[in-house]
Amino acid sequence: MQVNERTKNRYHNLLTENRCFVWLLTGLAIIAASLFTATTLLKNSDTTFLCPLTTKARFSSSAQQSTSPTATPLQLRAILHYATSHVVPQQSLSEITITFDVFKSFKHRPLNFLVFGLGHDSLMWASLNPAGTTLFLEEDPKWFHTVLAASPDLHAHTVRYRTQLREADELLQHYRSEPACWPARATLKGNEKCRLALHNLPEEVYEREWDLVMIDAPRGYFAEAPGRMAAIFSAAVMARGRKGSGVTHVFLHDVDRRVEKLYAEEFLCRKNLVNGVGRLWHFQIPPMANTTDALHHRFC
Repeated sequence: MQVNERTKNRYHNLLTENRCFVWLLTGLAIIAASLFTATTLLKNSDTTFLCPLTTKARFSSSAQQSTSPTATPLQLRAILHYATSHVVPQQSLSEITITFDVFKSFKHRPLNFLVFGLGHDSLMWASLNPAGTTLFLEEDPKWFHTVLAASPDLHAHTVRYRTQLREADELLQHYRSEPACWPARATLKGNEKCRLALHNLPEEVYEREWDLVMIDAPRGYFAEAPGRMAAIFSAAVMARGRKGSGVTHVFLHDVDRRVEKLYAEEFLCRKNLVNGVGRLWHFQIPPMANTTDALHHRFC
């Protein structure tokens, strides 16, 4: 069977981008391993290779060593994994870079990062937030155990969805007519009236305010799949209900699909879209603590 030129080019581009990603991680592996080894030797060594000029200089050197950043075991494991594996993350390098740049903007501050879905990129996401909390929500128990068996350090829960992709249009009508879904009233925990609200998530999801939310699950490519309608709606409710300062960064993958795009424009809002590349959109959603209009039925 002859493959058309467009398919060949697309496959070639994918391979090229994946090779770049692996080479990048390989370079980081060498640098991180070197830093980790050097720092360990310096901390554990009782031998002074250079004579200190003064006590003050000795103290300054020790202080610098004690505060030097080192790669965590999780980060080193992630780098080693991706540098030696033929399996690469689902997102492209340019898509990953958008989220990576947001992490860099926080200058290593510990963050709360909620990720819908476990996948080949989970170890990478967790390693980008070593001092913070990264929590994964996965729909498929079998896949959950497969991923956790290979990466037991990941923090994850299985969750159940009460929606199906084929209900997407009906659920939009439901939200517009159900007061429990309206933005001025919408809550998540225990909200059984609004079918788009993820009402029975693990308690820690409700206890934290999430700085970043990645929506790359649940499955949304066949009629009986849960679809991402409830995840998108719930992310919007979480972001709007934020009590702390700053915006909530929401990343939505697969926006080339009809439902993801439709629900993003309905709940995450075009005015909050700040970046996008490939199949990923990045939203910055401000808190709506001052919203008091109970008659306002739309998010955007």
